[in-house]
Amino acid sequence: MWCIWLVWLLVSGVLLSKARVSVYGNSGSFYGQWSVVGRTAVTTTFAGCSATLTTLFGKRLLTGHWNVTDVCDGLLGGFAAITAGCSVVEPWAAILCGFVAAWVLIGCNILAERFKYDDPLEAAKLHGGCGTWGIIFAALFADKEYVNEVYSGLPDRPYGLLMGGGGKLLAAHVIQILVIIVWVSVTMGSLFFVLHKLNLLRISADEEMAGLDLTSHGGLAYVYNEEIELAQKYAFGATRAHSSAAA
Repeated sequence: MWCIWLVWLLVSGVLLSKARVSVYGNSGSFYGQWSVVGRTAVTTTFAGCSATLTTLFGKRLLTGHWNVTDVCDGLLGGFAAITAGCSVVEPWAAILCGFVAAWVLIGCNILAERFKYDDPLEAAKLHGGCGTWGIIFAALFADKEYVNEVYSGLPDRPYGLLMGGGGKLLAAHVIQILVIIVWVSVTMGSLFFVLHKLNLLRISADEEMAGLDLTSHGGLAYVYNEEIELAQKYAFGATRAHSSAAA
Protein backbone atom coordinates (compact mmCIF):
# COMPACT_ATOMS: atom_id res chain seq x y z
CA MET A 1 0.00 0.00 0.00
CA TRP A 2 2.85 2.37 0.83
CA CYS A 3 4.44 1.81 -2.59
CA ILE A 4 1.12 2.21 -4.38
CA TRP A 5 0.41 5.47 -2.56
CA LEU A 6 3.83 6.89 -3.38
CA VAL A 7 3.60 5.92 -7.04
CA TRP A 8 0.12 7.39 -7.28
CA LEU A 9 1.18 10.73 -5.80
CA LEU A 10 4.36 10.89 -7.87
CA VAL A 11 2.53 10.12 -11.12
CA SER A 12 -0.10 12.69 -10.15
CA GLY A 13 2.68 15.24 -9.67
CA VAL A 14 4.08 14.58 -13.14
CA LEU A 15 0.63 14.78 -14.74
CA LEU A 16 -0.11 17.97 -12.80
CA SER A 17 3.08 19.56 -14.12
CA LYS A 18 2.17 18.65 -17.70
CA ALA A 19 -1.41 19.87 -17.25
CA ARG A 20 -0.20 23.13 -15.76
CA VAL A 21 2.12 23.74 -18.74
CA SER A 22 -0.71 23.05 -21.21
CA VAL A 23 -3.09 25.44 -19.43
CA TYR A 24 -0.83 28.21 -18.16
CA GLY A 25 2.15 27.92 -20.49
CA ASN A 26 5.71 26.89 -19.75
CA SER A 27 6.24 29.58 -17.11
CA GLY A 28 7.89 27.34 -14.53
CA SER A 29 11.36 25.86 -14.57
CA PHE A 30 12.14 22.22 -15.28
CA TYR A 31 13.71 22.01 -11.83
CA GLY A 32 10.59 23.46 -10.24
CA GLN A 33 8.36 20.86 -11.85
CA TRP A 34 10.47 17.92 -10.69
CA SER A 35 11.13 19.37 -7.26
CA VAL A 36 7.37 19.10 -6.73
CA VAL A 37 7.59 15.36 -7.40
CA GLY A 38 10.52 14.94 -4.98
CA ARG A 39 8.85 17.02 -2.29
CA THR A 40 5.67 14.98 -2.67
CA ALA A 41 7.60 11.77 -2.02
CA VAL A 42 9.30 13.24 1.06
CA THR A 43 6.19 14.74 2.65
CA THR A 44 4.14 11.61 1.98
CA THR A 45 6.78 9.41 3.63
CA PHE A 46 7.20 11.73 6.62
CA ALA A 47 3.46 12.02 7.24
CA GLY A 48 2.97 8.27 6.98
CA CYS A 49 5.87 7.53 9.35
CA SER A 50 4.72 10.15 11.85
CA ALA A 51 1.16 8.84 11.88
CA THR A 52 2.35 5.23 12.15
CA LEU A 53 4.58 5.84 15.17
CA THR A 54 2.03 8.09 16.86
CA THR A 55 -0.72 5.49 16.45
CA LEU A 56 1.58 2.70 17.62
CA PHE A 57 2.53 4.36 20.90
CA GLY A 58 -0.76 6.23 21.34
CA LYS A 59 -2.82 3.05 21.18
CA ARG A 60 -0.30 1.32 23.43
CA LEU A 61 -0.85 3.99 26.08
CA LEU A 62 -4.63 3.87 25.71
CA THR A 63 -5.19 0.11 25.48
CA GLY A 64 -2.11 -1.37 27.14
CA HIS A 65 -1.12 -3.60 24.22
CA TRP A 66 0.46 -3.45 20.77
CA ASN A 67 -1.74 -3.92 17.69
CA VAL A 68 -0.33 -4.11 14.18
CA THR A 69 -3.75 -3.43 12.64
CA ASP A 70 -3.93 -0.07 14.41
CA VAL A 71 -0.48 0.75 13.06
CA CYS A 72 -1.56 -0.02 9.48
CA ASP A 73 -4.64 2.15 9.92
CA GLY A 74 -2.48 4.94 11.31
CA LEU A 75 -0.24 4.76 8.25
CA LEU A 76 -3.24 5.07 5.94
CA GLY A 77 -4.58 7.94 8.04
CA GLY A 78 -1.31 9.81 7.61
CA PHE A 79 -1.37 9.19 3.87
CA ALA A 80 -4.98 10.37 3.58
CA ALA A 81 -4.21 13.53 5.54
CA ILE A 82 -1.10 14.59 3.62
CA THR A 83 -2.63 14.04 0.17
CA ALA A 84 -4.25 17.49 -0.03
CA GLY A 85 -1.06 19.41 0.70
CA CYS A 86 1.74 16.99 -0.21
CA SER A 87 3.23 19.23 -2.90
CA VAL A 88 2.98 22.60 -1.14
CA VAL A 89 4.12 22.02 2.46
CA GLU A 90 7.48 21.69 4.18
CA PRO A 91 8.69 18.29 5.43
CA TRP A 92 8.44 19.43 9.07
CA ALA A 93 4.79 20.34 8.47
CA ALA A 94 4.19 16.87 7.03
CA ILE A 95 5.43 15.34 10.29
CA LEU A 96 2.97 17.50 12.20
CA CYS A 97 0.22 16.52 9.76
CA GLY A 98 0.80 12.81 10.42
CA PHE A 99 0.95 13.31 14.18
CA VAL A 100 -2.41 15.09 14.29
CA ALA A 101 -3.94 12.64 11.78
CA ALA A 102 -3.14 9.75 14.12
CA TRP A 103 -5.01 11.37 17.00
CA VAL A 104 -7.90 12.29 14.70
CA LEU A 105 -8.15 8.61 13.74
CA ILE A 106 -7.95 7.47 17.36
CA GLY A 107 -10.62 10.02 18.33
CA CYS A 108 -12.91 8.91 15.50
CA ASN A 109 -12.53 5.30 16.64
CA ILE A 110 -13.52 6.25 20.19
CA LEU A 111 -16.57 8.14 18.92
CA ALA A 112 -17.55 5.23 16.66
CA GLU A 113 -17.47 2.82 19.60
CA ARG A 114 -19.46 5.20 21.79
CA PHE A 115 -22.18 5.81 19.21
CA LYS A 116 -22.14 2.20 17.88
CA TYR A 117 -21.19 3.32 14.38
CA ASP A 118 -20.69 0.32 12.11
CA ASP A 119 -17.46 0.89 10.19
CA PRO A 120 -15.22 -2.18 10.62
CA LEU A 121 -12.83 -1.11 7.85
CA GLU A 122 -12.55 2.39 9.33
CA ALA A 123 -13.22 3.90 5.89
CA ALA A 124 -15.19 6.89 7.16
CA LYS A 125 -12.70 7.52 9.95
CA LEU A 126 -9.69 7.33 7.66
CA HIS A 127 -10.94 9.16 4.59
CA GLY A 128 -13.57 11.24 6.34
CA GLY A 129 -11.81 12.20 9.56
CA CYS A 130 -8.17 12.22 8.45
CA GLY A 131 -9.08 13.52 4.99
CA THR A 132 -10.95 16.45 6.52
CA TRP A 133 -7.97 17.27 8.72
CA GLY A 134 -5.75 17.08 5.64
CA ILE A 135 -7.82 19.67 3.78
CA ILE A 136 -7.67 22.02 6.77
CA PHE A 137 -3.96 21.31 7.23
CA ALA A 138 -3.18 22.33 3.64
CA ALA A 139 -5.02 25.62 4.17
CA LEU A 140 -2.95 26.29 7.29
CA PHE A 141 0.55 25.25 6.18
CA ALA A 142 0.71 25.72 2.38
CA ASP A 143 3.98 27.54 1.68
CA LYS A 144 3.87 30.61 -0.57
CA GLU A 145 6.95 29.63 -2.57
CA TYR A 146 5.71 26.10 -3.15
CA VAL A 147 2.20 27.23 -4.11
CA ASN A 148 3.64 29.61 -6.72
CA GLU A 149 5.99 26.87 -7.91
CA VAL A 150 3.18 24.37 -8.46
CA TYR A 151 0.67 26.92 -9.81
CA SER A 152 3.11 29.34 -11.41
CA GLY A 153 0.73 30.51 -14.15
CA LEU A 154 -1.41 32.48 -11.69
CA PRO A 155 0.60 34.78 -9.40
CA ASP A 156 -0.44 35.87 -5.91
CA ARG A 157 -2.43 32.76 -5.13
CA PRO A 158 -3.57 32.46 -1.49
CA TYR A 159 -1.48 30.24 0.73
CA GLY A 160 -1.51 28.90 4.29
CA LEU A 161 -2.99 30.94 7.11
CA LEU A 162 -0.18 30.08 9.54
CA MET A 163 2.40 30.86 6.87
CA GLY A 164 1.17 34.43 6.57
CA GLY A 165 -1.21 33.94 3.67
CA GLY A 166 -4.42 35.11 5.28
CA GLY A 167 -7.70 33.24 5.54
CA LYS A 168 -8.82 33.01 1.91
CA LEU A 169 -7.47 29.53 1.35
CA LEU A 170 -8.89 28.29 4.65
CA ALA A 171 -12.30 29.69 3.80
CA ALA A 172 -12.22 27.99 0.41
CA HIS A 173 -11.24 24.67 1.99
CA VAL A 174 -13.99 24.88 4.61
CA ILE A 175 -16.49 25.40 1.79
CA GLN A 176 -14.94 22.43 0.00
CA ILE A 177 -15.44 20.23 3.08
CA LEU A 178 -19.08 21.30 3.38
CA VAL A 179 -19.73 20.63 -0.32
CA ILE A 180 -18.18 17.17 -0.04
CA ILE A 181 -20.32 16.36 3.01
CA VAL A 182 -23.51 17.46 1.23
CA TRP A 183 -22.62 15.61 -1.98
CA VAL A 184 -21.76 12.35 -0.23
CA SER A 185 -24.79 12.58 2.07
CA VAL A 186 -27.19 13.03 -0.86
CA THR A 187 -25.67 10.45 -3.20
CA MET A 188 -24.63 7.74 -0.75
CA GLY A 189 -27.54 8.41 1.59
CA SER A 190 -29.97 7.77 -1.27
CA LEU A 191 -28.12 4.60 -2.26
CA PHE A 192 -28.07 3.20 1.27
CA PHE A 193 -31.75 4.07 1.74
CA VAL A 194 -32.69 2.09 -1.37
CA LEU A 195 -30.51 -0.84 -0.29
CA HIS A 196 -32.12 -0.76 3.16
CA LYS A 197 -35.60 -0.86 1.68
CA LEU A 198 -34.61 -3.81 -0.50
CA ASN A 199 -33.12 -5.62 2.53
CA LEU A 200 -29.71 -5.64 0.85
CA LEU A 201 -27.86 -3.37 3.25
CA ARG A 202 -27.20 -5.82 6.10
CA ILE A 203 -26.48 -9.51 6.36
CA SER A 204 -28.12 -11.85 8.87
CA ALA A 205 -27.09 -11.93 12.53
CA ASP A 206 -25.68 -15.45 12.14
CA GLU A 207 -23.50 -14.37 9.24
CA GLU A 208 -22.29 -11.36 11.21
CA MET A 209 -21.21 -13.57 14.10
CA ALA A 210 -19.51 -16.13 11.86
CA GLY A 211 -17.98 -13.60 9.51
CA LEU A 212 -18.36 -13.32 5.77
CA ASP A 213 -14.92 -14.86 5.25
CA LEU A 214 -16.39 -18.18 6.29
CA THR A 215 -20.00 -17.89 5.11
CA SER A 216 -19.38 -16.28 1.73
CA HIS A 217 -15.76 -16.95 0.87
CA GLY A 218 -15.24 -20.49 2.14
CA GLY A 219 -12.67 -19.97 4.88
CA LEU A 220 -11.35 -17.89 7.75
CA ALA A 221 -8.98 -15.05 6.94
CA TYR A 222 -7.57 -15.06 10.47
CA VAL A 223 -7.52 -18.48 12.10
CA TYR A 224 -7.71 -18.59 15.89
CA ASN A 225 -8.22 -22.11 17.20
CA GLU A 226 -10.54 -21.14 20.02
CA GLU A 227 -12.88 -19.35 17.59
CA ILE A 228 -13.09 -21.92 14.81
CA GLU A 229 -15.75 -24.06 16.44
CA LEU A 230 -17.95 -21.07 17.25
CA ALA A 231 -17.56 -19.63 13.75
CA GLN A 232 -18.40 -22.94 12.11
CA LYS A 233 -21.45 -23.26 14.33
CA TYR A 234 -22.82 -19.89 13.23
CA ALA A 235 -21.85 -20.58 9.61
CA PHE A 236 -23.75 -23.87 9.70
CA GLY A 237 -26.79 -22.09 11.11
CA ALA A 238 -26.60 -19.37 8.47
CA THR A 239 -26.22 -21.96 5.70
CA ARG A 240 -29.23 -23.90 6.97
CA ALA A 241 -31.25 -20.69 7.13
CA HIS A 242 -30.40 -19.88 3.53
CA SER A 243 -31.23 -23.42 2.44
CA SER A 244 -34.59 -23.28 4.21
CA ALA A 245 -35.38 -19.91 2.67
CA ALA A 246 -34.48 -21.21 -0.79
CA ALA A 247 -36.63 -24.29 -0.30
